[in-house]
Amino acid sequence: MFIFVFPVALVILFGFALRLQLHDVTMAVYDQDRQFPSMMVKDRFDREGYLVPVEVGSLKELREWIDTGKARAGLHIPADFSAKLIENQQPHLTLYIDGTMPTIALAIDNKSGTIRQSDFERSLYFEDPDGPEKILADDPFKLDVVTLYNPDLIDAWFFLPAIVGLLILQVGLILTSTAVVHEKESGTLEQIIVTPVSKLGFILGKIGPYAAVSFADFYLIVFVAHLLFHVPMAGSQWTLLASALVYIPSVAGLGLLISTFAETQQQAIFLSVFILLPSVLLSGFIFPVDAIPWLIRPLSYLIPLTYFLEIIRGVMLKGSGLVDLWSPFLVLAGFTVAFVWACAYRFRKTLP
Repeated sequence: MFIFVFPVALVILFGFALRLQLHDVTMAVYDQDRQFPSMMVKDRFDREGYLVPVEVGSLKELREWIDTGKARAGLHIPADFSAKLIENQQPHLTLYIDGTMPTIALAIDNKSGTIRQSDFERSLYFEDPDGPEKILADDPFKLDVVTLYNPDLIDAWFFLPAIVGLLILQVGLILTSTAVVHEKESGTLEQIIVTPVSKLGFILGKIGPYAAVSFADFYLIVFVAHLLFHVPMAGSQWTLLASALVYIPSVAGLGLLISTFAETQQQAIFLSVFILLPSVLLSGFIFPVDAIPWLIRPLSYLIPLTYFLEIIRGVMLKGSGLVDLWSPFLVLAGFTVAFVWACAYRFRKTLP
């Protein structure tokens, strides 16, 4: 049953889920001008359908939206934009782009070209049909593009922090998913049953050693990524440690939960792979979660790796702290509690 049902389920899932193109990307807009030309700029972005302008109240709030992932881009329209435009003084607009995902950053940069087309630039001016022809500058305004966090759009900076989470998930799932099953197959579970250890004590005892191995792997991978590929560490080491403390136990708990359902080690490994593949494709590891169709997207929020990627990229590339990332931290802690409780509930201290 495992051999036939799971591959078919994965094909159907991935067929619906895999998308490379984004739509309706949130763009925070701080418009200090609020005149006809600035309204036209925002409307142009909105009508294109790729970037969705959302008004914010300050430049600081605009940056906060990008820092926390609420927006992937931000547009600042200065207060003198319309006045300088009328006087042909080439005012500047500033487009901030989240560079943590290079493919999306490049797409946003390309889409921003829609406001630099000559037909649109001419539409920003009021012209008197009975008056003399107005002479326009070759470039009525300048669009300054500022790529944040990853200015050179280095792909390794995007993938390597995610590799940390993926490898920990792989190691944690495979090691812990075979834990209880191995005890069943080797017959040592009988020796455990006659001891006074509680179900929760047994579960924590199984998670502990594998969590320690995962911690060692975690820091080894981070060290190699920083040493060889110069992946930055913009955030605090304490925040990085906290991310490991909530993510690794959740992965170990999930692996141990799998082992309570499997009857053989082969089944445990197969179930682990069935979780690994959706985790790679639905967590934002390769494809942005925003690009997943709304019908499938809720599955992304059931995967611990989704939240860890938000944390690790925020810490390493953006310099985010616990205050900025409290939501994914809280979800991962909830996963840990839920998985450990489910393991304790599923484990039966009786002979098979």
